[in-house]
Amino acid sequence: MKCLSCGHMETKVIDSRLSGDGTSIRRRRECLKCNHRFTTYEYIEQVPLMVIKRDGRRQAFDRTKIISGLIKACEKRPISIDKMEDITGEIERQLQKKYEREVDAKVVGELIMEKLAQLDEVAYVRFASVYRQFRDVNQFMGELKMFLGKNGN
Repeated sequence: MKCLSCGHMETKVIDSRLSGDGTSIRRRRECLKCNHRFTTYEYIEQVPLMVIKRDGRRQAFDRTKIISGLIKACEKRPISIDKMEDITGEIERQLQKKYEREVDAKVVGELIMEKLAQLDEVAYVRFASVYRQFRDVNQFMGELKMFLGKNGN
């Protein structure tokens, strides 16, 4: 594994842990040249699930896009990256279980919103505001009212 810091090709594994659901392995590595430490994840490779975008294009499912969206939504919130990884894994497993080859991007977005609604209200609103592409404050307020109504607030 190539070191992210210096590019040296020799690293050693310091620690390996099986994920909670047993579908991936988290490895802590250390560069043998500069001693930089980093984390890698090992997953089972499956037939790629294709995501059908709003404009009809098809794109291979990419879990890093979900993590990226979660990081943005959860910025400055008390949510660990491990929790975001867990959510991403849950979503990926749900999609793999239910959809064999293709899934609509809307389904993926709704699953993310569902998980965020359970996790953190602020993160949910942040994600919804980008995902739903609100055109004005009234649309945004409508989403907030609907969310508050579902959660009994």
